[in-house]
Amino acid sequence: MKKLEYPFHAEEILGTKRKIKKELLASGNSFIEKNIAILGGSTIGEIKNMMELFLLNQGIKPHFYEAEYNRYYEEAVFSNDRLKNFHPDIIYIHTTNRNVDRYPTMADSREMIDSLVRGEMEKFEKMWNCLADTYHCPVIQNNFEMPMYRLLGNKDASDIHGRVNFLTRLNMKFYEYTQSHKDFFICDINYISADYGLKEWSDPFYFYLYKYALNIRAIPYLAFNVANIIKSVFGKNKKGFVFDLDNTLWGGVIGDDGVEQILLGQEAPAGQAYLEFQKYIKAHKQLGILLNVDSKNEYENAIAGLRHTDSELKPEDFIQIKANWESKDRNFSDIADTLNLLPESLVFIDDNPAERHIVTEQFPGTAAPEIGESHQYIQNIDRNGFFEVTVVSEDDGRRSEMYLENARRTQFRGSFADYGEYLISLDMRAVIRPFETVYIARIFQLINKSNQFNLTTKRYTRSELEAIMSDESYITLCGKLKDRFGDNGVVSIVIGRVNEKICYIDLWLMSCRTLKREMETAMMDALSERCRERGIEEIRGYYYPTAKNNMVKDFYGTQGFVKMEEDCMGNTKWVYMPVSSYQKRNKFIKVE
Repeated sequence: MKKLEYPFHAEEILGTKRKIKKELLASGNSFIEKNIAILGGSTIGEIKNMMELFLLNQGIKPHFYEAEYNRYYEEAVFSNDRLKNFHPDIIYIHTTNRNVDRYPTMADSREMIDSLVRGEMEKFEKMWNCLADTYHCPVIQNNFEMPMYRLLGNKDASDIHGRVNFLTRLNMKFYEYTQSHKDFFICDINYISADYGLKEWSDPFYFYLYKYALNIRAIPYLAFNVANIIKSVFGKNKKGFVFDLDNTLWGGVIGDDGVEQILLGQEAPAGQAYLEFQKYIKAHKQLGILLNVDSKNEYENAIAGLRHTDSELKPEDFIQIKANWESKDRNFSDIADTLNLLPESLVFIDDNPAERHIVTEQFPGTAAPEIGESHQYIQNIDRNGFFEVTVVSEDDGRRSEMYLENARRTQFRGSFADYGEYLISLDMRAVIRPFETVYIARIFQLINKSNQFNLTTKRYTRSELEAIMSDESYITLCGKLKDRFGDNGVVSIVIGRVNEKICYIDLWLMSCRTLKREMETAMMDALSERCRERGIEEIRGYYYPTAKNNMVKDFYGTQGFVKMEEDCMGNTKWVYMPVSSYQKRNKFIKVE
C-alpha cells in the first residue's frame, strides 16, 4: 500500500488505522501468520497497532501478545505460562532510556560508573538469555536513544559522568552481545530518533500524559523499523533494483543532450548528487542485491551513459539492461522472468510518477517509491528498508556474479538443439550433504526467501535449524551446484522428519536460478538413499498452494510419488513406497 511506504504521513496513518487495516485484510493478498510478543518498558498499545499495519503490508498477519505495563523484565525472566502458551515466533522488547535503573552522578567514581554499566548490562543480558533458553525464537531489542537533556553540555558525550557517555557505553555493550548471538537483533532507536528529530521524539508531554516514551506522532516511524526487521527475518525482503536512467542515474536526457552534457560528476552540484547516488546503489552489490536497467532509450546511448568517465556504475554492474522503446512494464516483466524472480521481488526506481504508476498497477506488490529530487534519492530509498539486513551469507557477495553466469548459461543453451546435450555440456557437479554449521546462514536465507519452488513454504529461525541439524529424528539435505560457468552455491534444501518407518517431508525448496537443470532429481536420489540407509519404507510429501508456488503443484508426481489425497483448497498429500524400489534417475549431475 502506497501510504505505508516511506515517505509516509504519520498523522494520516494514525488517524485512519482502522480503515487501512480493513483495506489490507480485504486486499486478497496471501499472508503468513506469526505470533509476536511485545514486552514494553512503557505504553505499547499504539506501537502494536502501527506494527500490525506495516506487517500486513509486508504479507505478515501478526497475532500479538502484550506484556503488562513496564513488566518486561519480570515477564522475560520469571516463569510465564501465558507467554509460553502463546508460542511466540518473535519477541520485541520496547525499552528506552527511561528504563535505565540509575544514571551516574558527579559524585560517582570511575569504578562506580563501571559497576553501573555492568549492572545494567547484566540485567538485560539475563533477560535475553532467559528468553533464548525458554522460547528459542528471534528477539528484537531497542538500543537507547540519547537523553533529552545534557547536564554537562557538549562534555556530556566525553565525560564518564554524562548521560550521553553512559548510554553510548551501554549501546556498545548491546552491539557486542548482538555480534556473538544469533537470532538477536537491535532496533536502532538511537538512529531513528536522531533522524526524526530528538527534541520532538523525546517530547515528555506524551510520557507524562500517556506513559509513551516517545512522541505519539513518531510511533509509525518506530513501528515501521521494527516491522522491517521482522519481515527480513521471515524472508520478505526485496531482491533487486530496476532503474530508469535519464534523470534517475544521471541528470538530463542523454538522447537529447548527448553523453557529454549529462549531469554526473564533481563539476556541478546536481552532478555530485547523481554521483553519490550511484555510489550508494553500487554498494548494494556487497549485499547481493541485483541491479538492472529499464529505460526508454537507444541501447547505444544507455551504454554510453554508463561508460561516462564519472559514472560509478558501469554496464557490467547490471544483470539485465533493457534500453529500448518498449513500455516500462513489459521490460520490467521481462527482467523478472529472466531472473526467475517474481516482479514484487524487485524495486522499481524511476523519477517519472506515471511510469511508476504503470508498473505498480501491472504488478501489485511491486515497490516503486517516490524518490523526490536528486538530492533526496538516497534518503527516500534507504529509509524504506527494502533490503533490511538480518543475515549475511558468503553467497551474498557473489549473487550478481551468479546471475551473470546464469545469463551466460542461457546464451550458451541457444547453441544446442537437444536440451539433454546442453545439460551434459554444462559439466555439472553437486555436493549434497546433511546441514553443516558453515552453511546455516545461507540455508536460513534460502528457506526464508524462496517462494516459487517451495512445496510447503514453511519458515524456520536459525535456532530451529540448528536444533533440527543435531536432531537424529530428522534427515536434512543441503545441495550445492557447480558447472562450467561457475559456482551457484547452496541451491536446494530438504528437511524430512522421521517417525518409525516413514519420512515426512516438512520442507523441499530450490533456488529458481537453477531450475530445469535436474538438481531436484539429484536431491531426490540423495533423499531416497538416506532413507534406505535408515530402513525407512515410505516417503510422504506435501504441497500447500500459495499465490507464488504453482510451478511445483505436480512436482511430487514427476518424482514418482502417488497422490494420496487433495482437499478443496488444493492441498495435496503424496507417497513414495517402497523406498527400496527407488532407482536413481539423475543422468546429468556428478554428485560428490
